[in-house]
Amino acid sequence: MDKLILSELTNGLNTVWMLLAAMLVFFMQPGFALVEAGFTRVKNTANILMKNFVDFMFGSLLYWFIGFGLMFGAGGFIGIPHFFDLSFYDGGGLPTEGFLVFQTVFCATAATIVSGAMAERTKFSMYLVYTIFISVLIYPVSGHWTWGGGWLMNGEAGSFMMETFGTTFHDFAGSTIVHSVGGWIALVGAAILGPRIGKYGKDGKSRAIPGHNLTIAALGVFILWFGWFGFNPGSQLAAATTDDARAISHVFLTTNLAACAGGFFALAVSWMKYGKPSLSLTLNGILAGLVGITAGCDMVSPFGSVIIGTICGILMIYSVE
Repeated sequence: MDKLILSELTNGLNTVWMLLAAMLVFFMQPGFALVEAGFTRVKNTANILMKNFVDFMFGSLLYWFIGFGLMFGAGGFIGIPHFFDLSFYDGGGLPTEGFLVFQTVFCATAATIVSGAMAERTKFSMYLVYTIFISVLIYPVSGHWTWGGGWLMNGEAGSFMMETFGTTFHDFAGSTIVHSVGGWIALVGAAILGPRIGKYGKDGKSRAIPGHNLTIAALGVFILWFGWFGFNPGSQLAAATTDDARAISHVFLTTNLAACAGGFFALAVSWMKYGKPSLSLTLNGILAGLVGITAGCDMVSPFGSVIIGTICGILMIYSVE
């Protein structure tokens, strides 16, 4: 009886932690909305905000309809589809509905990344097509390869990963599965669309198109930074034991240090390069550090997280150029 009570208490605490983390990741949606709106021109604000709402509303419905089944269904390359049906999934004590919500907010994050990169030059109707493909196919399939137990997580002798690398793929919270997937899709979209009108002069040189409200953008980055404390530590999916608490605390620390290092070194490099510190590059440096640490935040040391954040913050500046 005591073991049963303890097991139920453990599952309850783990479920509450997972759902709390899901709430924090959901709160990143207004963060993305503010960052994207603040860094673009005022005439495009309504378009940006509507896209962020659609990402979550439409994406949630589609991921529940088919995406979750593709991501966690059996299979090496793609999961077996399960339309609307969640009964196939065994959460190991965690409610399937709760885990679906947790994964849904991650899926919505991958979709939202695309919105910012393609801002100010995408028809709203065509952006809906992007959201459909990300929520129904692209995120679920790439997620299946890793978190869904697909070929990148196949640790059997003779498998591709064990034969080639001697270990399986590791992405604790989604640097690859969420941010890189969204980033590559955004890069393809931006390459197809081309630059914004007025971005390049006749001499071919790039011109800065300042955002209309850096206050909003800065607030958005603070919200994203806050939400990331659900994004990374929440991926532990357990908080009932002392070991879980230590793991969560470690991830909190490495996440925060990488963000601080990314922002600080972006500030320093922009100051040296342009003669004055750049707020917009500092804000993006913070986000670069957060993205960079997300995959290995459970494994790297605090010093290692600072190194990762530093590299990401500096590379971001030269990537923008």
